[in-house]
Amino acid sequence: MKFLDQTKIYVRSGNGGAGAVSFRREKFIEYGGPDGGDGGRGGDVWIESADGLNTLIDYRYQQHFKAATGGHGMGKSRHGADGQSITLKVPTGTQVLEEDKETVIADLDKPGMRILIAKGGNGGFGNEYFKSSTNRAPYHANPGQEGEERTLWLRLKLIADAGLVGLPNAGKSTFLRAVSSATPKVADYPFTTLHPHLGVVTVSDSERFIMADLPGLIEGAAEGTGLGTRFLGHVERCVALVHLIDATADSATEAYRTVRHEIEAYGAGLAEKPEIVALNKIDALTPAEANRKRAALSRAIGKEVRLVSGVAGTGVRELVNDIAAMLRARRADEIRQEEEQSSPAGEWTP
Repeated sequence: MKFLDQTKIYVRSGNGGAGAVSFRREKFIEYGGPDGGDGGRGGDVWIESADGLNTLIDYRYQQHFKAATGGHGMGKSRHGADGQSITLKVPTGTQVLEEDKETVIADLDKPGMRILIAKGGNGGFGNEYFKSSTNRAPYHANPGQEGEERTLWLRLKLIADAGLVGLPNAGKSTFLRAVSSATPKVADYPFTTLHPHLGVVTVSDSERFIMADLPGLIEGAAEGTGLGTRFLGHVERCVALVHLIDATADSATEAYRTVRHEIEAYGAGLAEKPEIVALNKIDALTPAEANRKRAALSRAIGKEVRLVSGVAGTGVRELVNDIAAMLRARRADEIRQEEEQSSPAGEWTP
């Protein structure tokens, strides 16, 4: 299935049905009076997040969606039927934006969220509605209201717990293959990964987390070089970052700083996310060379550095455990903050 994380759609809710002008005409009934029914309400357009979807490819080949018009009123006080509403199914994590691509209408970050994006028009009143003691034979009815028409953008930001970032050819796809059942393309040239991949990493029988493999960043990505920073939007929802660095590169420190600079330039709080740094492809180095590079990188960036090899499996399980521990700690902090915010003022929660 092709991956698509951004698309433009056009939606229109249904028009309301028109009210009817009608009078009761039966033998031996001299004064039948008005009996025109009301029009039905136009259909709505809803958007709903659904599990099992991870791409917007369904909206690549169909961009126009229109709900049904309400039925018109008829004689004998018969009201028109309501128009059928439509629901657009999108992956969890989809944002709905106005045509300017900046104003967020809805952020469907939880499964089952359902948002009304275009309301159907009300049906018009038939002439029966307007009868009164002073107007016993009204000859007019209301037309139905027009539906809403909107141009919207859908932008998908994948829901993942940990995001793999790094330069092209850092071994991110190989690492994701090693820790999950995902099968991203692996090759010995840059930009092998052209769109994000998700994999479910199993820590134990009762613990799993989702990892996202993102296309590589290069110097100047924030200004649009290479694939740019378009796919960094998927990292916004990640709890933690896993920064993989090619241990065979000339300067691991420079590689780290290049990616960090692009992350900081992108903004959106990515630079503040917890990060695990790891030197990958250590199977191509001797243990002494790997330890020397790790020590140099750790001194330069002031962070602990792990040694892993996605191909040989060296250090992979230890890194997965570290990621899981970081995610657990982060979630515990979020739960504690929510409890503190929900506690009434003056109360102390142990």
